[in-house]
Amino acid sequence: MLSLAATRFGVLSPLSELWILGGSLTTLTLYQHRRPLARMDAAIGARIGLVVGLALVLCLGLSMAIAGLVARYGLHSMGPIDVNLNQQMQILKQRLAEANPTPPEMLRSLDAPEFRAGFMLAGAAMLAGFVLVLSTAGGAVAGLLRSTRRTPAR
Repeated sequence: MLSLAATRFGVLSPLSELWILGGSLTTLTLYQHRRPLARMDAAIGARIGLVVGLALVLCLGLSMAIAGLVARYGLHSMGPIDVNLNQQMQILKQRLAEANPTPPEMLRSLDAPEFRAGFMLAGAAMLAGFVLVLSTAGGAVAGLLRSTRRTPAR
């Protein structure tokens, strides 16, 4: 919930990395509270952190998709995002033209809606990967810190 609030309020955005780690730690705490005799180590913590990360990516993806649809078609307020995307595409075209002789039809293909959609999806996939890695690492560290040590039976 805190990460979803961070997407809406920019002031909270720097804290979202801590909330991703905290989500894994909180989930491990709740799991161990409900099952105190369950084995806990870094591998189990990483698995739980991965599931927490997947749930977070799903919730963030759905909320951002719904917010984008409402902003685009309901409120008609996507102008600044379109301007930013156009600037990024112009910079990409300039760099491609400077790096090697690129045919003009290839540069025109960068203006296609399909390319822009793929560009946005690639950015979302990179963000999702970052969240999954951070959540899994947080779960592994939390699992290591909360690991249960078994004493040998006599």
